Amino acid sequence: MWIATLLALASLFGYALVRHLIGTAMVDMIVYRAEGNAVVHHLDLYGLRVTAANLPATYPPFAALLFVPTTWFSVSFLRVAVTAGNVGLLALAALLSFRLAGWPNRQLRPVGVVLVAGLGVWLEPIYTNLRYGQINLLLLCLVLWDFNVARDRGWKGVGIGIAAGMKLTPGLFAVYLLLTGRIRAAITAGVTFLVTFAASALVLPDASKGFWTKYLYDSSRVGRTDIVDNQSLRGIVARFEQVHVPGPGAALLVAVVAVAGLAIAAQLWRDNRRLPRAEAWGVCCTAVTALLVSPISWTHHWVWCVPLLVLLAAEADHERTRPAAVRRRRWRPIFVMTLLGFCSFAMWMVPHVGIVDLRLSLFQQLPAGLYPWIGLCFLTVAALRVRARRQAVGRPVVPQPRSASRAPGALIAPRTSAEQRPPAEQRTPAVR
Repeated sequence: MWIATLLALASLFGYALVRHLIGTAMVDMIVYRAEGNAVVHHLDLYGLRVTAANLPATYPPFAALLFVPTTWFSVSFLRVAVTAGNVGLLALAALLSFRLAGWPNRQLRPVGVVLVAGLGVWLEPIYTNLRYGQINLLLLCLVLWDFNVARDRGWKGVGIGIAAGMKLTPGLFAVYLLLTGRIRAAITAGVTFLVTFAASALVLPDASKGFWTKYLYDSSRVGRTDIVDNQSLRGIVARFEQVHVPGPGAALLVAVVAVAGLAIAAQLWRDNRRLPRAEAWGVCCTAVTALLVSPISWTHHWVWCVPLLVLLAAEADHERTRPAAVRRRRWRPIFVMTLLGFCSFAMWMVPHVGIVDLRLSLFQQLPAGLYPWIGLCFLTVAALRVRARRQAVGRPVVPQPRSASRAPGALIAPRTSAEQRPPAEQRTPAVR
């Protein structure tokens, strides 16, 4: 713990130094504060434009209600408070991810939480989340908390409903609950979402009407689809086609991935008796599917890299416990490559200023859309894992030798004489 604490403090000090040198405006935090101010002073919520980039409000009106307390403090104070709060949420996300994966043991989890909170700031999604003052870590914790709640608890689903009320994409987890037979939890999530809708409609009737009838369907308010900031499938297709808005092929690809991703997640849950950490796999597959099919998935939306990396680390650690005869060193390389991908900042290394997003070479397309490629690979690995587990049902953990002559040193010695064999009528067929 002492070593972990020193490493974490050194990392956070380095992060603070880098942040001071490059400067951080935290523009999204300023937008949130402006939304809260619009609620307090009865201003046009979706007509406001703030910061030098003229950023508008894009979240459901319920989120604006939650941003009202930010108006009580100055921007300078909020920069410090929001940064510290997000580091705390990163630690909480690590703890919830460890519990969901059931790894490591309880004695080591505090050490893991400290390490993730200190070193996790260098993951690009986390770094960008802190840079902009985003709320994605809060949404992550709400969903993870919900999946750590026991199935028989009446409030299971509340966290997902609140997260969906603040930002619509977490609503896909309610679909996952429905597909896996947890009907009551899915209904609870839906009812909670309707409560957020009713609260915002009561307090902000005009803003609610405008959002649900007009602004929700205007993706241009969120940003351009083709820029490298957008790490969704539509962003990849737009950059490949070199257009601002991708054609019907992108919609077909999104539909296929949505169905396949949810099907894989649901199948993982059904195979939970054969598959360790099935719930963690299902939740991560649902999260990756939501990020892939969303029209806009900024890099800071991929904070789901935290539970994903925890899951892969758990698989890599569990791999060491397998018998040497069947042990394969596959999860360690997968974990290392995924970690390097989320720490690489690769999409910012290609030209991305002005209209150059539409002029990327084929060689530049891979780093420009790195996260969707990671997501597609993760879904593929999950599908292969389900298939492998099904094929392994009934097989021995360690392959048995075909004959004693081929297995010197076997535990069961061969018979040496015909007198030691039982009569033919007492023999039973061997069970492989």
